[in-house]
Formats: sequence, structure tokens, C-alpha cells
Amino acid sequence: MNNLINGLHHITALASDAQRNVDFYVGILGLRMVKKTVNFDAPDVYHLYYGDETGTPGSIVTFFPYAGLVRGRKGGGQLTYSAFSIPTASLRYWMDRLVQFGIPYAGPYRRFNETYLRFEDFDGMGVELVANDLDKRPGWDNGKIPKEFSIRGTYTVSLNEFKIDRTVSLLTDVMQHKLIAEESGIYRFESGAGGPGSYVDVLESPKDIRALQGAGSVHHLAFATESDETQLEIREKLLSGNYNPTEVLDRNYFHSIYYREPGGILFEIATNPPGFSVDESVAELGSSLKLPEWFEPRREKIEAELPAIVAESK
Repeated sequence: MNNLINGLHHITALASDAQRNVDFYVGILGLRMVKKTVNFDAPDVYHLYYGDETGTPGSIVTFFPYAGLVRGRKGGGQLTYSAFSIPTASLRYWMDRLVQFGIPYAGPYRRFNETYLRFEDFDGMGVELVANDLDKRPGWDNGKIPKEFSIRGTYTVSLNEFKIDRTVSLLTDVMQHKLIAEESGIYRFESGAGGPGSYVDVLESPKDIRALQGAGSVHHLAFATESDETQLEIREKLLSGNYNPTEVLDRNYFHSIYYREPGGILFEIATNPPGFSVDESVAELGSSLKLPEWFEPRREKIEAELPAIVAESK
């Protein structure tokens, strides 16, 4: 059977301040800003994309920074922790770096024979760094963090569910994931060829408080598919399963469909092409504000309303 889903594509979350968001993900975590654009549904708000050198699917985390947005609350029916992959030899480096920038962390912990650190960004979004030697992705050489210690991309995500049966059915029956491990009530699923960047961890927590969306909350989780054709195949499967996916939407850098999984978390299927170099060269990624063609006539007004931001590694 062809793999219609070949891993994670991106994670999109909410933030309360654009510059502080950049300072954390570019400045401290050392990711590259690969695209500076706007929320296509609300062009007075940035849509900021961070990832590796080219914005490879599976390396990307994105944010809508709404100025002054009230902080959300972690809980059931939410993606609570987004994990990034780091080399095993870099664990001490990252512990020291988090201390250097005053970021409290917990751990190192053990899970599925892997070691990880857990902390939060400036808005309270749950972040993990998973130390492993399985990930062969090159990461991003930002000139400040030694390349051999750099983040390689996303590793896994943690979905907190009140009940997992219907979510597991969606993942395994329609989305072609397979269960590869279970430990302490955490079920790990894998898609595509497997490995870091293809995992989804599902935790059943029936007594959890219900999550509230706000700054620091994940808005949606996107899975990667190879082409428009494979996306339409998945859409047909979702329609047949009564998951009510949207029509295909053009996001300039990929095409998307959206739907809610049974626990309430918003899922997306995003195509790998055309990619982030469709409107600027790889060398210039993230250096200027990019707008979809239908917003270009409003560029002057949009630029005047957006806050100035500076992306610098620390």
C-alpha cells in the first residue's frame, strides 16, 4: 500500500508577541525563519514559519502572533507538547543553553528508550528536545549554535485525549499510521517510512482538565503528503469516514485540507510541494514580507499595521 501520509509537515500555534516569538525560536532554539507572511484569513497578523535551511516538511513550526493574546491552558483535547530532535551528544549543550537564557526546564526524562528535556516557550507552549542518534537530517547551521548540536526537525507530538479509541481508529484505519510502542499509557504511532518526524504520541487522560486555546496553544497539526493526487486520495477516505474535511485550500507554499479528529484537535493534510522557495531564493528565505497575490494591492496598509521584527540568532 502506498504511503499517503509520509510524516509530520508542520505544527501551527498561537503567540502573544511577534518579536518575543522570533527571539525564542530563532534566537534561542536556533531555527531559521523560512517565511515571513500573514495569516491568510486575517492579514493584520503575521504568519511566521521556522525550520531548517529550506523549510523541509517535518522541520517546520509556525505561529500566528496576536498582540496581547491571553495565555491558553494545557489539557485534554489538545496537542500539549511539540518535540524537536537533537543529537544525543548535544544534550548537555542544550541544558546549558537553556540555563544561559533563563529558560526553566525539567528532566532529563526517559521515554521509549529516549532521553528528553521539557520546557515552555515565552507563551507557555510545551516544548521538548529529544536526544537520539536516529535522526540523520542536517539541521540548520545558523553560525551561532554548533552545527553538530543543532535541532534536526520535529520528532514527535503529544496528543492528550479524554478517550483514545476513535482517535486511534482515525490514525490507523484512515491515516495509515501503525502502533509501534506503548509505555505508561502513552501510545506511539508511526507513519510513512518511520523514524523521527513521523511519530505521534497519544495519551489517554480521562480526568484531565479541558484545554483552553490562547497564546501558547497549538492551533493545528499538519501531516505531510507527497502530492495533490495523494491529498485527494486521503480526502476521499476522510469523506467516506464522515470526518468532513474542507475543500483544498491554497496556502502558496503547500495545499491544505483541514478536519477535526474525534477528540477535537484540528488536523491538516499539507502537500510537500511547491515549498518555500517558490517566491524567494533559499538564500533569502524569511528576509522579506511575502504576501499572496490577492493581498498585494493592500501591501502598503498591511506593512504599516504589522509590527517590525528582527530575526537574529543569539
